[in-house]
Amino acid sequence: MIQSLETPRLELRPLDLADAEQTQRLFPHWEIVKYLATRVPWPYPDDGAFTYYRDFALPAMARGEEWHWSLRLKSDPAQHIGVISLSTLENSNRGFWLGLPWQRQGLMSEAVEVVTDYWFDELGFPVLRAPKAVVNTASRRISEKSGMRVVVREEADCVSGRFLMEVWEITAEEWRAHHPNLKSGRRATRNATPQSDQP
Repeated sequence: MIQSLETPRLELRPLDLADAEQTQRLFPHWEIVKYLATRVPWPYPDDGAFTYYRDFALPAMARGEEWHWSLRLKSDPAQHIGVISLSTLENSNRGFWLGLPWQRQGLMSEAVEVVTDYWFDELGFPVLRAPKAVVNTASRRISEKSGMRVVVREEADCVSGRFLMEVWEITAEEWRAHHPNLKSGRRATRNATPQSDQP
């Protein structure tokens, strides 16, 4: 079971297999994938989103190892515009992508805030780590704004080549100190939403 969440402008709905169709149209763009890890296939296959959701993301959600949400504007909730995810993977607890038409509007910062709060205050983890390519300045700014700091620098392979990578970290204590009023202001849907039936 995973909760739906919301921010002032966004609805965050637990990922569903039906989201794959819109993901397949929005995700496979070079500007979105170029700094992602090489586990993302490129060129992206025609069934890439459906296969990933069916075989990896949804089973990991069912096991309680990952949490994925589709992002939707409250003004147009039928349109899925991106995804944000949490994971128990070492040094990679949070990831996200946003469709090109909705970038540079502060939407992902809203999603990051509510999902990071969920990681600490609902799931109870003591620390969150997120990897970033140094050249991915937009993603790095989101981590900076949320109070994270760099704890590891090393080279790693991305879809577009080998880059210097940083692992950004924040502890639960640091998060609460940096966001003292967030939990009371966060509007999480308390009626848990069941995940999709697995094929």
